Amino acid sequence: MTIFIETECDFNFDFDYEKIAKDVVNTAIEHLDFPYEAEISITITDNDGIQAINKEFRNIDAPTDVLSFPMIEYSEPGVFDDIENDDDLFNPETGEVILGDIVLSVPRILSQAEEYGHSVLREYAFLIAHSMLHLFGFDHMTEADAAVMEEKQREILDILKISRN
Repeated sequence: MTIFIETECDFNFDFDYEKIAKDVVNTAIEHLDFPYEAEISITITDNDGIQAINKEFRNIDAPTDVLSFPMIEYSEPGVFDDIENDDDLFNPETGEVILGDIVLSVPRILSQAEEYGHSVLREYAFLIAHSMLHLFGFDHMTEADAAVMEEKQREILDILKISRN
């Protein structure tokens, strides 16, 4: 498993943000029974940084809390059968499946933790769990899809004993 973490801004979380990121990613991979070694990139930035990316890739000129850029198109969310047939999904140097990229906004993590009345650690972990599900093909465009994502996010955070309190 390779997790690249790049920081583009200064911040001071009161927890080991690299360890938490790795714990959430690993738990998501194990919980969804992803059968391959994986490569994920996480960028931690500020509102200006995420707004520029949001504008460039989604044509939305506004900051957001998190962006997910999956590298795989799934026939169904969380179904990994087609991956082994596509050599382009594997890093030729490591043999790992390149799942995609996650971009997080520190100011939004801080403000949403306060707004929702839970810890910064919980908001950070939640957004990574949320993005991991996107990297596995899940979405929240319909109420039913959103309910599935919310349940899986809760399960991942429960495994890690990261609660809203």
